[in-house]
Amino acid sequence: MSGASQNGGAYQQLLARTRDIGRLRGAEELLQWDQETCMPPGGLTPRAEQLALISGLAHEWLVVDEFGRLLEAARREGSTDGDPVRTTNLREIQRLHDREVRLPTALVKDIAHTSALARHAWVEARAHSDFARFAPLLARLIELRREVAERVGFTGEPYDALLDEFEPGATVAVIAPLFAELREATIALLRRLQAAPAKPDASILTRAFPVPVQQTLSRQLAELLGFDFERGRMDVSAHPFTTSIGGGRDVRFTTRYLEDFLPSSLFGTLHEVGHALYEQGLPPEHIHTPMGWSVSLGIHESQSRTWENFVGRSRPFWEGCYPRLRGLFPSVLHDISVGNFYNAINAVRPSFIRVEADELTYNLHIVLRFELERALILGKLNVQDVPEAWNEKMRDLLGVTPPNDAQGCLQDVHWSMGGFGYFPTYTLGNLYGAQFFAQAQRDIPDLDGRIRAGNCRPLLDWLRTNIHQHGQRYRAHEIVQRVTGKPLSLEPFLEYVTEKFAAVYGL
Repeated sequence: MSGASQNGGAYQQLLARTRDIGRLRGAEELLQWDQETCMPPGGLTPRAEQLALISGLAHEWLVVDEFGRLLEAARREGSTDGDPVRTTNLREIQRLHDREVRLPTALVKDIAHTSALARHAWVEARAHSDFARFAPLLARLIELRREVAERVGFTGEPYDALLDEFEPGATVAVIAPLFAELREATIALLRRLQAAPAKPDASILTRAFPVPVQQTLSRQLAELLGFDFERGRMDVSAHPFTTSIGGGRDVRFTTRYLEDFLPSSLFGTLHEVGHALYEQGLPPEHIHTPMGWSVSLGIHESQSRTWENFVGRSRPFWEGCYPRLRGLFPSVLHDISVGNFYNAINAVRPSFIRVEADELTYNLHIVLRFELERALILGKLNVQDVPEAWNEKMRDLLGVTPPNDAQGCLQDVHWSMGGFGYFPTYTLGNLYGAQFFAQAQRDIPDLDGRIRAGNCRPLLDWLRTNIHQHGQRYRAHEIVQRVTGKPLSLEPFLEYVTEKFAAVYGL
């Protein structure tokens, strides 16, 4: 490990080694980004081997006895009182070490190798709408993740161990009743909107929007929100994602384009830019250490959903941006007013695809995945039965049935990455985001007016001051309490969607 100098105290040596692990993880992220964006199909086998090697090396560097002894020496070296940076770094490095030391390197490498193959199999299965092409590798990943859960340990059920990887401290016992209450409230409001006599015309979003012009729009919107292209780039992938390869100095996001459906790239871009802004806002002096890492994926999703929804689907944003949009697509939107466009992008309609869902029904898509994931990990659902179980839950929650696997159980990349426990963070992000944005509206004078004028900087500065700059100093529940003065609650989100959609639907 190149940064592991024997000079200086144990704590400084520990940080040097942690940074080396971060650099290795950055190389892993680069290989994964390349696989998703431009790797030729023939590169799959060596790429899977490369990812397995790097993942195994990073794991070994973290769990080797020497690292453990250095961590213990750093903890004994001196008091952390009054030094939040040292306290945070030691706490989170210890947490990561304690989790990883329970996992054998062979298991870590097996997961990385299988995930690389599974991502390719998922792309092929999705293209052919054939779940059977993906099922064997999905089954293997479930086996591997069950083993992770058993080795890491849990107090409730195996899924808790997987949740904790993405949202530290989260458990089924906490999330399940929260989601149940949200589900009930969402379905009740959805029924009210479905009964409304006047509904927005969303068909205007399915006109022909040339892809090259959409690409221009995506870049303009990224710049408007504050994304720094000197420290990042934008590309195309089958499923949009964001990755940080060199801390905030190399942040990359992707989107996807459909010529006959503008929201795919429009809101996909706004969503991923939200993630990217968080990565670019983390303190650069703490790169590759916990003080330079994001709080959790739930907090990360709060940032993406803030820019995608609370800003990007707001009336003030489009009152300011609509002339730009109509200027890019004059022949397509010449007969559409800003009010009609705003209503169209906020039409509530149960649909097949999660990433294209409206703000209200989106969380029902997450409830579906949460329930299926738990059943798969517990062994209560067999892999071959996933398509049928998926469709049944779609009918139960949303009243629609996907016409094929591509628009059903194959639409998301997450399971091919072994990301069981990831999906709940999207809904947690919606709830965190609603609470944060309500506070930002109280703290920033005339926030709507600033957004209408195309000035997103005050909101970005607020997020960086209140969330980004702290790295992992606070847990998710702590930062929500610190920023808003209250614990996480459904109330801000439910108030937001009720008020917004009542106005759109004239209730």
